[in-house]
Amino acid sequence: MASLNKVFLMGNLTRDPEVRHTPKGTAVGDLAMAINMTYKAQDGTEKEEVCYVDVVVWGRQAETCRDYLSKGAPVFVEGRLQLDQWEGPEGEKKSRMRVRADRVQFLSRGGGGAGAGAGGGRSAKGSAAGEGEGGGKGAAPAREIPEDDVPF
Repeated sequence: MASLNKVFLMGNLTRDPEVRHTPKGTAVGDLAMAINMTYKAQDGTEKEEVCYVDVVVWGRQAETCRDYLSKGAPVFVEGRLQLDQWEGPEGEKKSRMRVRADRVQFLSRGGGGAGAGAGGGRSAKGSAAGEGEGGGKGAAPAREIPEDDVPF
C-alpha cells in the first residue's frame, strides 16, 4: 500500500527561531508556530482555536530563518511529520511529534499573502516566491525573455 507523509502549515511564529549546531557543524533550527482557526459553533457564536506546532529546520535553511524571522512572523512551512523518541533521565520513554521542514516560505506581515516579506519574498530554500505567477507586491517587474534564451 502506498503511503504519504506531507504537511503544509501557515501560521505565525510564537518565539524567535533558535539555532544550534551538531558536532559536525550542521545548523539545526527550532521554530514554534501557532495556527489559528476560526469557526462558527452550533449556537452561532464565532469560536477561535489555536494549534501549536513545533518545527525543526536543518542546514542553511535554519540559519536563514534565524537571520530573517522573529516572533510573530508569518510563515508557510512544507514538510513531513517526524516522531522523536528518547529515554528521560529516570529511564522513562518519551516521544514527541513535530514537523521536519523541507521548505520555509517567509510571508508578508501585511495580510498573510505570499508576497514579498522578510527575506524578499523568498523561501529559506532560495526559490523566488510567486515564480511563474508574475510576482507579488514588491516583486521585481516581469521582463520578456527572448525565446532564444530559454534552455529547453
